[in-house]
Amino acid sequence: HSADSPGARRISSTVALRVFEVIRRLDQPTEVLEDENPSLTMPRRLGLSEVVERQIDRYAAAVRRGQKLSDAELFELVQLVIRRPDATKVFFHAGSSLVAGQRSLVQFGARVLPESAEFFFARRRVQRGLRKLFGRRIGGFSAGPFALEGRSLLFYQADPQGHACAFVTGYAQGVFDGITSHGRRVIHSQCEARGDDRCRWTVQAEIHRPALDSASVGDFLRLPEPEAG
Repeated sequence: HSADSPGARRISSTVALRVFEVIRRLDQPTEVLEDENPSLTMPRRLGLSEVVERQIDRYAAAVRRGQKLSDAELFELVQLVIRRPDATKVFFHAGSSLVAGQRSLVQFGARVLPESAEFFFARRRVQRGLRKLFGRRIGGFSAGPFALEGRSLLFYQADPQGHACAFVTGYAQGVFDGITSHGRRVIHSQCEARGDDRCRWTVQAEIHRPALDSASVGDFLRLPEPEAG
C-alpha cells in the first residue's frame, strides 16, 4: 500500500488503546458492595467485559511493537463506540489522554505565558501531535489565535454524526491544559455533521489576562518548544 492509500497503516495503535482504556474507566461502577463481583452483577457493562480487556492487551502489544492501524480499522473502532450513548465523551477523553506523556509547560513553571506565545505553542503542538497520531495533516489553522479547520476530515468520514470529532476537541483541550494553568475551553464551533461547510475548533477564553508588550512576546517565541516525552 502507498502511504496515502486507504489500506495504508499509518494511525498510531495508541489511539485504539486509549479508546478502550477510557471505555473501561467510564464503565467502572461508582460503588461496589462488599462481596459483589461486578463482572457477574453488571455483565452489560462493556468496559468490564473480557472483550475490552483483550482489546486493551492487544493494542498495548501493538504499541510496544510499533504497529500501525489502517483507516478501515479506525472506522470499525469508531462504529463500535458510536453505539454507546456516551460516545462523544469517550472520544473526548480518549483525545485528551493522547496528550499524556508530553512534558507540560505548566510543569516547567511557565504559568503566565504571553497570550501570543501560548497560542503559538498550542497550534504547533496540536498540528504536530495529530499528524503523528493519525499519519496525515489534520486540517489547518486559519487567521486568529487558534482556529483549526478542515473539510471531510478523517473523523467525519468515520462518523457522519459528528461524535468522533471530539477526538480533536479532547486532544486540543489536553494541549491547552498542559500549556497554561488558566482556563481556556476548546469548542467545536462548526461541524459538517451539523450542516456547516467545514469542521472548526476554536478556544473560548474563560480568563482574560492583560496583554504583554511585543518585546516579551518575542522572547517567548524564540524559546524552543519542549519535545514530547
